[in-house]
Amino acid sequence: MTSDILLKFAKKGINLSPNAYKMIINSKDPKSLSSSLIIKLKSNEFTKDDLVSVNEDIIDKFINGDKDENIVNNSNETTSNRENKINTELKQEPINKLNTEILKQKPTVDNLNTEKTINEENLNSEIKPINESKSKINKLEYKDEEEKEFDASKIRENPGTDVETEKIADIKVENKDHNICRRNMEESHINYDFKILQDTSNKSYTSGEISNLISYFQSRFEKEEKILSHRPELKVHDKIENIGKDQTELALIVMVNDIRITKNGHILIEFEDDTGQISVLFSKDNTELFQEAQKIVRDEVVGIIATKNGSLAIANQIIHPGVPRMAKKDMDFGIVFLSDVHIGSKTFLPEAFEKFIMWLNCEYGNEEQIKIAKDVKYLIIGGDIVDGIGIYPNQEKELEIKDITQQYNKAASYLGQIRSDIKIIITPGNHDASRVAEPQPAVPEKYAKALYELNNVEFISNPGYVSLDGIKVLIYHGRSFDDMAMTVKGFSHERNDILMEELLKKRHLAPIYGERTPLASELEDYLVIDDVPDVFHTGHVHINTHRMFNGIHLINSGTFQTQTEFQKIKNIVPTPAEVPVLDKGVYKQLKFI
Repeated sequence: MTSDILLKFAKKGINLSPNAYKMIINSKDPKSLSSSLIIKLKSNEFTKDDLVSVNEDIIDKFINGDKDENIVNNSNETTSNRENKINTELKQEPINKLNTEILKQKPTVDNLNTEKTINEENLNSEIKPINESKSKINKLEYKDEEEKEFDASKIRENPGTDVETEKIADIKVENKDHNICRRNMEESHINYDFKILQDTSNKSYTSGEISNLISYFQSRFEKEEKILSHRPELKVHDKIENIGKDQTELALIVMVNDIRITKNGHILIEFEDDTGQISVLFSKDNTELFQEAQKIVRDEVVGIIATKNGSLAIANQIIHPGVPRMAKKDMDFGIVFLSDVHIGSKTFLPEAFEKFIMWLNCEYGNEEQIKIAKDVKYLIIGGDIVDGIGIYPNQEKELEIKDITQQYNKAASYLGQIRSDIKIIITPGNHDASRVAEPQPAVPEKYAKALYELNNVEFISNPGYVSLDGIKVLIYHGRSFDDMAMTVKGFSHERNDILMEELLKKRHLAPIYGERTPLASELEDYLVIDDVPDVFHTGHVHINTHRMFNGIHLINSGTFQTQTEFQKIKNIVPTPAEVPVLDKGVYKQLKFI
C-alpha cells in the first residue's frame, strides 16, 4: 500500500512531504483520505497539470474539518501560472531520498547492538528541530504609486565586488571602422572556438513518478561520492552497513537527511548512504567545526571523519567535494556578462541599455573604454532577458509590455543592433518562457522567434556550460541563492559571491531540495558541478559581485532594472547598469548610468 499511495499522488502531480505522508499512512483509511485529498486539490484552483506541494499542516487542516476552506491558500504555486508567487508559507519537508525504497530493511548504526557509553536518553530528549529558514517572505501587497525617476546616486557601494566600478564616459564616437560589421547586414568571418559542454535542453526527462525521484538522488550521491573519493582522507571510506561493532574511527561519504539542534546547542545531523543511516554529533565546544557544520544543508553530500563512541558518532572533520586551484589561462579577447535585463518591465532602463549597445559597437566611451569594446568576442546573458508574464501576483501593474512574445521581439530589436562579430549566448532564468523547474531547457523558439533569427545567437539551458576559446564558463541563473540565503546563518543575497563560493565547495548548484527552487526529479542530477570552470557566472539577485576563488572568476552580473517592489520590501538595493567584462583575463566593471 505504501508505494501505491506514493504513486497515486505522484501521478497527479502532488508532492508529499515525509511528515504529510506519515499522517496519511497512520490515518484510519489511508486510501480514502488520499482520494478525497486529491479530489479536493485538483478540482478547485489546481488543474491536473499543476504541480502541488503538500505538508503536514495541510493534511491536519483537511483531516480536522477544514475541507471547505482553501486549504492550500496562496502558498502553493502552479506550473500553469509560472509557479513563482512570492509566498513561501508552504514548506516542503526533506524527502527521505535514498531510503525511500532502496534503504528498506537496511541496517543503521543504532541497531548494531553496541554498548551505549553516552547518555543518549538525555541527548534524544533534548533534541529539537532546527529552524531551517531564517525568515518567511510574506505575501506582497501592491500599491499604485506615482512613478519616480530613478536616482542613481542612491546605489550603494557593494562589498562583494573587488574592483572599482568605472563609469562609462559620456562621449559619442563616430565609428569609422568598417571592419566592425552589423548584425543582419553581413555575416561575421571571425573564427570562434565555441563549444557547448553541457546543454540539457534535449536531455531533460521526468515522468514525475517516485522512481524518478529515487534515480535523481542516486545520481547525485554517486556523482558526488566519485568526487569525494579522490580526496586523500576518503580514498578508503566506510559504508554504513559495514561499520563494525567495536569500530571507533569512521570515514564516511554521506548525504544529509535531517538536521537538528539539541537543547544544549549541539548540532545533530542524520546522514545516509546507499546502505543505511547514521547520526553524527557536532559539538558546539569545537568552535571551528561547529561553524562549518552550520553551513551544512539538507540533501548535500559530504565526507565526515568521526569517532564512534557507543552508538553515536562524534564529528572531527567535514570534507566538502571542493574545487582544485585552476591554472590561469591566456586570453586575447573579451567576454561581457549580462543577466536580469528584464525588458518589458516599467523599471527596465532603456537609455542605459542603449548606451551599453553603443559601447559594444565602439560608439560610446573614452579611448580606453572603446579599446575594451573592440576586444569583446562573446556576450553571455544568464537569464531573465525579459520580465515575463504571470511570474508573481499583480505583475501586470509593473509591465510596460504585457505580451511575452512582444517582450522577446523587443529584446531582438536591441540585440539586433549589436555588431555581428560578437557571439551571444542566452540562457533562461525564472522570468523567461521556459519551464520553472531546474534544469531549465533553452527558451523555446515559439516565444523568441525573433531572437532565434538573429545571426550569432546561441540558446542553451540553465545551467549551461560552454568553452569560449578554451575558457570554460559555467552559467547558472542563481535561483538557489534564495534557499541558501534563507537557510544558512550569515548568508545573504548581497554577498552572492560568498554563495557562489559555497556552491563550488559543495559541487552543486542547488543542493537543497523542496524549498523555493523547483528542481525536476530527472533520472540524472544535472546540477552537480562535474567539471570545474574557469568562470562561474550567475545572476538573479540583481547585485554585482566579483571575486577570485581558487583561480576561478566568480561573477554576478547585476541587472538593467531599477529597484522592484519586492526589493523595496526586503530592503535589497540593486546595482543596475553595471556590466562585468573579462578583458583579456582581467576583470573590469563598467557603469552605464
